[in-house]
Amino acid sequence: MRIIMLTRDTDAATVLPASSFLDSPVQCLPPAPSSYAAIESADVVMVDARRDLARARALCQLLTGPIECPPILLVLDDGGAAAVQLDWGAADFIMSGAGPAELAARLRLLRPAVTTPPSAPNADHLEVGDLVIDVHAYTARLRGQVIDLTYKEFELLKYMVQHQGHVLTRETLLDEVWGDNYIGGARTVDVHIRRLRAKLEMEHNLIGTVRNVGYRLDAPGA
Repeated sequence: MRIIMLTRDTDAATVLPASSFLDSPVQCLPPAPSSYAAIESADVVMVDARRDLARARALCQLLTGPIECPPILLVLDDGGAAAVQLDWGAADFIMSGAGPAELAARLRLLRPAVTTPPSAPNADHLEVGDLVIDVHAYTARLRGQVIDLTYKEFELLKYMVQHQGHVLTRETLLDEVWGDNYIGGARTVDVHIRRLRAKLEMEHNLIGTVRNVGYRLDAPGA
């Protein structure tokens, strides 16, 4: 796996100490246009977002625009996760103090996005494992059996399937599913996630918890 880190530091271990334990070396390049050509041949691009979140956001959006860019893994300091939104274009993020096992796991989850390009999405049906969502009929089926969902449970599950593999903060889920004018708190998301997991029964582990951040839905075996 070829990993490039866009950072002003010259040593990846300074940014993310766990990177020194990886089997593959991490090449550090400055976050400048002169580095963009090298990015296209990488498997994963790490972006150092510890010091300047606004600059990191602009860089991510630039890289996921006209440039053929691999999945982006943001490296954040404590408190930075709350600022990250889907429109940044990053596939995932990791805290700078994360351990080697967590880093290896996140890189492993990002790798399939490079080696196995996803098929074109179906606007009417969304699928993940044995779960099939009919967007227009407002139904969700698990192994062919209809799941009894409330409207908000359906909308929450649909949104998470549409953004599978992405870490979704509670604030993002509140905004996208309940709307900007909703006056309830993040506890609402936790309650609905718990209900969804119960209704998914043996497939409850499709929805994973990202501690202190939010949730992520992953395909089985990802």
